[in-house]
Amino acid sequence: MSSLPERIETLEADLTADPPRISAYHDLPFAIFRYEPSDEFAARKEILRLATRLENARRRVHFISLGEILWKAIRETEGVAAIVKEERELGFDRAQTTVSTLLSDKDFTELPVELTKRMKGFDAAVDCVFLVRAGALAPAIYRCAKLLDELHGRTMVPVVLFYPGTLDGPQQGQNETVTSLRFMGLQERQGAGTYNYRVKIY
Repeated sequence: MSSLPERIETLEADLTADPPRISAYHDLPFAIFRYEPSDEFAARKEILRLATRLENARRRVHFISLGEILWKAIRETEGVAAIVKEERELGFDRAQTTVSTLLSDKDFTELPVELTKRMKGFDAAVDCVFLVRAGALAPAIYRCAKLLDELHGRTMVPVVLFYPGTLDGPQQGQNETVTSLRFMGLQERQGAGTYNYRVKIY
């Protein structure tokens, strides 16, 4: 397996290509950059350096923190104190379900809709989006496995999801080869992170 810097270099080459090579499908300009959860801080440094190099190459890089959206959704609806109280009285799973609803229900902060709003006005020819701090959604607040699929048709801006997880390797599905990713390396997440084979995984 290639090292973290080597895979960052590959991603950089694909993002600076004209047109970008992060996907073979023109209507699905998305990719996943997987890194080991234990490499979180090293990955953050590499991602910042990558953004600087891309901007020097006249790409505009926009960081969108999934963690920031999560906490914003909590503060603007139930409130942090209410979630803490719910966990104390009803348990972690119940509180996690509540937070999950805040990010998936159209009456609250539906995550793909919120991302689309934040990308409004971006130019696919020069802008690209880095989705970071995905670890805030652990262990099961929101399935990263479905997020890029939910953005399909909503934007043509290149989007890279930086995904802390382990790689279980390619598996043969009914009609296609898919790759199983384990979010944050958590055992209970096995099988929950199987991605559409059209989305490139770095």
